[in-house]
Amino acid sequence: MSQRLKGMALCALAMVTVGSTVVASKVIAGGLPPFTATALRFAMALPVFLVLMRLTRTQWPRPGRRDLALLVCQAGLGSVGYTVLLILGVRWAPAASAGVVAGTLPAVAALVAVIALRERPGRYLIGSIVLATAGVLAISWPGAGAVSAGDSKSPAALAGNLLVLGAVICEAMFILLNKRLRVPVRPLALSTLMTAFGLLLSVVPALFERAWEHLVPVEALAGVAYYALVPTVLGFVLWFAGSSRLNGAEAALFTAVLPVSALVLAALWLGESISLAQIGGAACVLGAVGLASLDGRPSKGPESPIRTVGL
Repeated sequence: MSQRLKGMALCALAMVTVGSTVVASKVIAGGLPPFTATALRFAMALPVFLVLMRLTRTQWPRPGRRDLALLVCQAGLGSVGYTVLLILGVRWAPAASAGVVAGTLPAVAALVAVIALRERPGRYLIGSIVLATAGVLAISWPGAGAVSAGDSKSPAALAGNLLVLGAVICEAMFILLNKRLRVPVRPLALSTLMTAFGLLLSVVPALFERAWEHLVPVEALAGVAYYALVPTVLGFVLWFAGSSRLNGAEAALFTAVLPVSALVLAALWLGESISLAQIGGAACVLGAVGLASLDGRPSKGPESPIRTVGL
């Protein structure tokens, strides 16, 4: 197998693990409050990242005050904000719909860059944003007779999808802040820092949730352990092993696997029925990812469009 094909296979596997975070969050949401689950996730992932840094002899960064402040903001948005909003969102939205919304990250990141950095969007980027918006509307726009929380177009599901979209916006802001760092941080060191800062930022709110006063289902704890070790750590390893064999545009294209992975896993793992609206929404998001990769603006390197792998 050629190095390029290996890279493609590894990136695809990485995005399958990212798609599974939506399903894992659904399991977690049924038994743990969001900040407690977030703190536990980082507490489990941090020792593994520290071991990886030692094994690879990765040096700790020495950021200045400005970069340190940016890194803390990145952790608050891309680590804590993303995880908490995703867990809250899947309490009401079907995992399949939430996965489609999460798949809009490349288009949302591009839109945030256009608004915040005043970048001039190309025609592919405009088409990507339009398609991503159409995909979200396809699965979320209220329809006649939508009354139950399990319905992807119910008011409760709409609120859940909006929370997931908020998580995606947090992730897009992470990408924007990463571009503002004066001294770039290596991917493994960055993920380790985000895990450490995320733990520090989530542990105090977690204490107020007082989760220890209630019986926590084993399934929820298993979901946190899976989230911490598979999508967060293994997903990171798979992604950077794969993206190192591809150029940035080729690697970014594999983010399209995320909504497909979420749809399939929601059906197989959670037994959710997949509607035509969800399939249509996923198709729009796939098209959006493809157009975003053609434009080439959202990402200057292979790590940017895949922050959900790291954290």
